[in-house]
Amino acid sequence: MAAPSRRRNGGGGAVSLWAALLLVAVALRPARAVSEPTTVAFDVRPGGVVHSFSQNVGPGDKYTCVFTYASQGGTNELEAEEEKWQMSLGTSEDQQHFTCTIWRPQGKSYLYFTQFKVEVRGAEIEYGMAYSKAAFERESDVPLKNEEFEVTKTAVSHRPGAFKAELSKLVIVAKATRSEL
Repeated sequence: MAAPSRRRNGGGGAVSLWAALLLVAVALRPARAVSEPTTVAFDVRPGGVVHSFSQNVGPGDKYTCVFTYASQGGTNELEAEEEKWQMSLGTSEDQQHFTCTIWRPQGKSYLYFTQFKVEVRGAEIEYGMAYSKAAFERESDVPLKNEEFEVTKTAVSHRPGAFKAELSKLVIVAKATRSEL
């Protein structure tokens, strides 16, 4: 059956039903391409001590994302003790790519980070970005300046002396490393 050629919905219930079904089909299609992400909450603690948080994803926990950081108390007295953050991991349908996103859901962090590093295991980074402010309500993500962080094949980390201590979000997309047969 040929698709209706109307440009606007000028009446015709069959046209709107067909358009609605098409939109539902298109909307559901990408959901099968990527696994449902796993999101885990964790506390980011100040005090200048190095802390780590990690999660695994994929068949047999094939991929690992490790967030290592040190931070000091921040500008907000109420939140200077610890902050709630989240780590989300997801894989592509073919299990060859995975994403790791670490962020503070409330947007900007009040902590001063003295260092940070996100490492991936089982994959190589194809894209990595760090942000001083995470999107919240009507505000957008604010990326760190390129000179403040570096991206290697397996990590996104601060650059000593250039990083300005503001961190609220990290995003990594990685591809499976080739395994020898």
